[in-house]
Amino acid sequence: MTIAGIPPAPLPADQALQRLREGNRRFVQHVRIPDAAGERAALAAGQSPFAAILSCSDSRVPSELVFDQGLGDLFVIRVAGNVVAPSLVGSVEFAAATFGTRLVVVMGHSRCGAIKATLDFIQHRVDVPSENIHDIVDRCRPAVESVVHAAGPGVDQARLVHEAGRANVRQSCAHLRHGSRLLERLIQEEGLMVVGADYSLDTGEVDFFDGLPQ
Repeated sequence: MTIAGIPPAPLPADQALQRLREGNRRFVQHVRIPDAAGERAALAAGQSPFAAILSCSDSRVPSELVFDQGLGDLFVIRVAGNVVAPSLVGSVEFAAATFGTRLVVVMGHSRCGAIKATLDFIQHRVDVPSENIHDIVDRCRPAVESVVHAAGPGVDQARLVHEAGRANVRQSCAHLRHGSRLLERLIQEEGLMVVGADYSLDTGEVDFFDGLPQ
């Protein structure tokens, strides 16, 4: 939040990640921080989100609630299957370049419909309703196919959806890390971090599993 019109210094990526972990812990334990009075008015003049979240559009995965954050804390980009396309990369670049956001999280979730649709297309040639939905499936497909081929026949389908979802997150993270000159420079020179995560619909817990600091 800005104070007297002066934006705060960007929060380092490791501190931002810890803040998300603490927020998710509160969410799981049903202990939320009350919203600050006057927050909306104070933010009208500007914002300084400490993390950017590229997540699935699934209605059960609202990042602000999952991480117990308020107005102005997160720059949230939502798209079915948490896929990466040029406009989505541009949105991440905007947060990093304009607001100094130094943590980017790609968050998938359990039982993702986009992953199931991609598996149905690969395994059973089940078509999708439109060309635009097919574009989402095509973007998930390389990661999902790699899991299908590695698993072989007879694999448990629920396990396959789980592993394919995580592979899709890794793919999106790699695309952000290596598919943008701006983000590559910020990673190398200014400590930007791109991290992959998986949200459990059953427990409410977020598992950060890709791109974590050593």
